[in-house]
Amino acid sequence: MQVDLHAHSTASDGTEPPADLVAGAARAGLGAIALTDHDTLEGLDAAAAAADALGVRLIPGVELSCQWDAGAMHLVVLFLEPGSGPLQDRLAGLRAARDGRNARIVERLVGMGIEITLDEVEAEAGGGSVGRPHLAAVLVRKQVVPDIPTAFDRYLAAGRPAYVGRERLTPAEAISLARASSAVPVLAHPFTLGIALDSELRATLRGLAEMGLIGVEVEYSTHLPEERLRLRRIAADAGLLPSGGSDYHGAYKPDIQLGVGKGDLAVAGSILDDLEAARPTMLPAR
Repeated sequence: MQVDLHAHSTASDGTEPPADLVAGAARAGLGAIALTDHDTLEGLDAAAAAADALGVRLIPGVELSCQWDAGAMHLVVLFLEPGSGPLQDRLAGLRAARDGRNARIVERLVGMGIEITLDEVEAEAGGGSVGRPHLAAVLVRKQVVPDIPTAFDRYLAAGRPAYVGRERLTPAEAISLARASSAVPVLAHPFTLGIALDSELRATLRGLAEMGLIGVEVEYSTHLPEERLRLRRIAADAGLLPSGGSDYHGAYKPDIQLGVGKGDLAVAGSILDDLEAARPTMLPAR
């Protein structure tokens, strides 16, 4: 059985509705799919209904951005059930901060003479959580830029004129909230940390493991085969389990396909089994 433990829907910055994403997983022959939208669990109900109908296992999850100076740190949190809980409740504040950030980005773009409104961006998101890919898509549609990568390079990426930072959890806070919610925190695409040396990456992963991190995304769409082997060794040295996923976004990342990434990705079901076995037990309420 093959699985995909990192995918996005229109509930955040993907282009396919949650039910369609699950249908795509079924067509791809996947036994399980994790819906890991940014800062939201809003797509899970629709995804769960589709998964039940199609015989695909749905792993509820979320992707979080953490404070990290050297590069970008994202955590994929697996087995995060919808409803109330320590991390679930914190997501509401993160979404509110994201909304404020989007409004400020629009203000900056308007200040540069670009005709764009927040209503247009929200319409692009189709009712889901708004993110920079939606802003980029509107810029493409208005022919301000030729494509989404150019929108980021020219306006939206860190250090570019329309970029606005947003509220982020510390790694310790994000990991603690995940574990307190009986969920499994996994470091996503670790090369975006901006750490070049294996020795430094190993030390960083050991530090995160001491905070309670459980897994590392070893199998990933843009990782070369030799990079996957390196990451497996480094993760094992830090006492962390391997995870894997495509980071599928639909048309926003057209070169990435569900389940197979750029064609050579294959995440074994045993990886999911091991991560589930390491799932923390929720602490009883005091």
